[in-house]
Amino acid sequence: MSESVTEEKRQRGTRLVQGPGVLLVWLYGVMSVGAVSRSVYQILTDFGSAPLAHTLSAVAAVVYAFITYTLVRGGETARRAALVCCAAELAGVLIVGTWTVLEPSAFPDSTVWSEYGMGYLFIPVLLPVTGMLWLRRAREERPDQPRPRATKAPKTPQRPV
Repeated sequence: MSESVTEEKRQRGTRLVQGPGVLLVWLYGVMSVGAVSRSVYQILTDFGSAPLAHTLSAVAAVVYAFITYTLVRGGETARRAALVCCAAELAGVLIVGTWTVLEPSAFPDSTVWSEYGMGYLFIPVLLPVTGMLWLRRAREERPDQPRPRATKAPKTPQRPV
């Protein structure tokens, strides 16, 4: 078997859709559908009134869809990509959320990330944090990676006093 095929099989061995990962994939899938639907509708019907807000909704949709894909795909490369995207998503939610709270007039229409995702029950701010925690845990539980063992200090002979 070639080395690249072996590497691909090893990477696919990192299952991200198990345990809490199933719920995470489901939530990201729902958010993908919601964000895509919202952004497509806004862009097609009313883009001129709030181009920044509608564009940010489209960006959120792409991020959600990509994270969903990487979680389903599995593997170490996909795990790392999802981790980076979750961090970018969290940064986006915090930046846009703060911006919409401090300067509401900048966003005539809300985005998925407006007010930290309040229109989506704050799922947009909670989801990337949960995702990053799960992805870190998935890295730690990889079966092909040996866990570090606790080492004992070597015994030193004691000399009589």
